[in-house]
Amino acid sequence: MESKNKNLPAKLHIRKGDTVKVISGNAKGESGVIKTVLIEKSRATVEGVNLITKHVKPNAQNPQGSIEKREGTIHISNLMVVDPKTGEATRTGRKANDKGKLQRFSKKSGDFL
Repeated sequence: MESKNKNLPAKLHIRKGDTVKVISGNAKGESGVIKTVLIEKSRATVEGVNLITKHVKPNAQNPQGSIEKREGTIHISNLMVVDPKTGEATRTGRKANDKGKLQRFSKKSGDFL
C-alpha cells in the first residue's frame, strides 16, 4: 500500500482519540489524548500538551482582544501510543485479526489496540 505523495507514510501509527506519550522535545514525559492529526504535515495536536500563547486580535465578539493558551502541534515521530492494558508507551505493528482484517497491535503486550 502506497500513499499518493511519496513523502508521506502509507499509514500512521497514531490516530485521533489515542492516548499518547511525548517521548522527546519540551513536553517530554507528558501524555494526553490526540485531538487532531494533520497527515500532510505529519503532526498531531495532543490535549493539554505543548501549550502555546496566541494573541487574538479584537473583533465584534471580543472588542478587547485577548491572549489565549492553545495546544500546539507535535511531530508524530515524537509520540508513542500508550497501551491501554499496561499503561506504558509501546511501539505498534499491524497484523490480521480473526476476520483477516489488518489491525494495530501493541508490540509490548501483543494485544490489539
